[in-house]
Amino acid sequence: MTKSPKTGAAGCVLVACALCTTVTSTAHADDRAPRHRVTYTVTTDRPIDVGIYYRDVDPPSWADYSHDPYRFSPRDDVVLEPGAPWIHEATLAAPDQWAMVTVTAAGPPSPAPVTVRCQLAVDGVDVDHGEGPRGALCSMRHW
Repeated sequence: MTKSPKTGAAGCVLVACALCTTVTSTAHADDRAPRHRVTYTVTTDRPIDVGIYYRDVDPPSWADYSHDPYRFSPRDDVVLEPGAPWIHEATLAAPDQWAMVTVTAAGPPSPAPVTVRCQLAVDGVDVDHGEGPRGALCSMRHW
């Protein structure tokens, strides 16, 4: 018994479609962006009360972020002490867009000079640092 050319071609098309479906579904499973370990570190040279905002998750879009930035940027109010850094680790898919930590001194200016510092590392590599007498910002993106 011989196959008609139409049956053979249809069989090839079905096999090709099945292969495409398999490859496509595998590709979608691997489309997730790699996650990066982001480490925020805040230090001081004198005791000081500060507010620290940091990005803990990737917002789904810029629109979502701009409508409610504090939803994606928790705040910690802490008393920083020399030798006792505030450290937080987050996991972000796009640290070049979203990794950010900012520290701001609370209350009136101190009579003694104080310097607060921030440091931002991605996957163990330092990518930004900042310092100032009342605050600092560390980010890979220019806000």
